[in-house]
Amino acid sequence: MTDPARMGAGSDDVAQLGDIAAAAGLRRIAILAWRDIDDPEAGGSEIHASRVAALWGQAGIEVTMRTSYAPGAAQVRWRDGYRVIRKAGRYLVFPRAAFSEMMGWHGASDALVEIWNGMPFFSPVWAAKRPRAVWLHHVHDSMWEMTLPPRLARLGRSIEFQIAPPIYRRSRIVTLSESSKEEIARRLRLRPSNITVVPPGVDPTFRPGGTRDQSPLVVAVGRLVPVKRFDVLIDALAEVKVRRPELRAVIVGEGYERDALERRIAELDAGGWISLPGRVDYATLLDLYRRAWVLASASRHEGWGMTITEAAACQTPSVATRIAGHSDAIVDGTTGLLVDDDKGLAASLDRVLRDDAFRALLGKNALEHASKFTWAATARGTLEVLAAEAQRRKTA
Repeated sequence: MTDPARMGAGSDDVAQLGDIAAAAGLRRIAILAWRDIDDPEAGGSEIHASRVAALWGQAGIEVTMRTSYAPGAAQVRWRDGYRVIRKAGRYLVFPRAAFSEMMGWHGASDALVEIWNGMPFFSPVWAAKRPRAVWLHHVHDSMWEMTLPPRLARLGRSIEFQIAPPIYRRSRIVTLSESSKEEIARRLRLRPSNITVVPPGVDPTFRPGGTRDQSPLVVAVGRLVPVKRFDVLIDALAEVKVRRPELRAVIVGEGYERDALERRIAELDAGGWISLPGRVDYATLLDLYRRAWVLASASRHEGWGMTITEAAACQTPSVATRIAGHSDAIVDGTTGLLVDDDKGLAASLDRVLRDDAFRALLGKNALEHASKFTWAATARGTLEVLAAEAQRRKTA
């Protein structure tokens, strides 16, 4: 079992979670998730869910996460104080998990958390009388076209923008950033008063130390999928390389775009200085954050950008696209730089790499900014939303 302290939670934090749950009568909480942290394609959403579920579980709440099959993973297992049940594939998980929860299989729950990760579970339809909260990290928008064939993309976009919003108009939504809240309210036409912002935490494992590389090192972290736009980042790095011949870059992560990215690196004759090591363990990632001169992200959609604040906790600034999520993870011009277009990505990376004093100031400010975010606060904030909904239903 993971030690709560590893996630920045002390015994008082865990006890407080238990008190909040007990006061609201929340002994058992169910979480519906498309994927979980054991899935090979797991990303920030899955890390967020696992950290919160673990702290809730360690506070004495019986937490059950229903999710899809993961290769090599058991159908039922306990992890860090909460239970994971995998009973269906990528698409059937939505009706299967909903039906299982509705029928009370594996035990009835006092409250429900639905993770709306593109495709919703439509919990307002079948769990309207139960205390509920919906975790919605960002609007998916162009991600549909990036990941699905045209017909399925049109269906996904229709569900996200036309079908789901009226169904979720009264639901309590929890998102990661103020910029994501604004985008969700505007694009999905959901009431801002029903949307609560609870930023993700930063694992205390990520902290300053070690030694920066002597030559410029850019690090990027994320799933190798179209929305992350690593192809755009690779092109920007190649442009910077012309001005900074000693530049090296490491792109950490795995995904189905690996072959295409490797081809692009080969086309640019960049194999000697851009590496794709795949998924790495925490120790390796920590070392990369500490050695890097800057973290880069060309992503098109993010709820926050947890790699940005992880790197910041290691006193490493970031250069990233100006999108919802990034606009809160980075204080533009203070902890890093936000860029408005692809051309600006190369220019901003070059600026941070060549100006030692500016880079050091950004890193100092980034460290201070990252210190505000803990998983204990994330777990508490999300539980408070669910507890308030439970209390409201008791008095209604």
